[in-house]
Amino acid sequence: MELNNLKIAKGSRHLPKRVGLGIGSGMGKTSTRGQKGQGARQGRKVPVGFEGGQLPLYRRVPKHGFNNYGRVAYYVLNLRDLETLELSEGEVIDNTLLWQYRIIKNLNQPVKLLGVGECTKAYTIHLQAFSSKAKEAVEKAGGKCEVVSLKDARIAFKAFRNAAYVTETDEVE
Repeated sequence: MELNNLKIAKGSRHLPKRVGLGIGSGMGKTSTRGQKGQGARQGRKVPVGFEGGQLPLYRRVPKHGFNNYGRVAYYVLNLRDLETLELSEGEVIDNTLLWQYRIIKNLNQPVKLLGVGECTKAYTIHLQAFSSKAKEAVEKAGGKCEVVSLKDARIAFKAFRNAAYVTETDEVE
């Protein structure tokens, strides 16, 4: 089969319904609107889900569940994930570094460090939240945990990106 051999399947295309052409058109004298009533009138405005005054389905069906609008959805990071990065001792771990290593995809979601695994090197960690076990493990290894707001993390990322852009344009010239 090739593009020049393609044909439309028989019966798949229909002519549009031509209403308002009288009894002989096959659409009847009322143009498919039936006899009298709200639906037969010109400019009818019936809202979606309206059932003629009967309690509509969307109000009859019981509602379940609850969405907490104040919930903060953290990106979860474990201590064992930090060990796989093979960073040097004393290095600062923040959202920008995690973005560079492709651990987090964007800076719109706060990051929380959890205590799964163990910390062997002293890191300075700047994230949005820490579990008590993770904070204890990092401080036991000689590191520091500092809570940084998501806004400050974004500002630091923009500064990093601008600095990288400046060095990139200097190399081109």
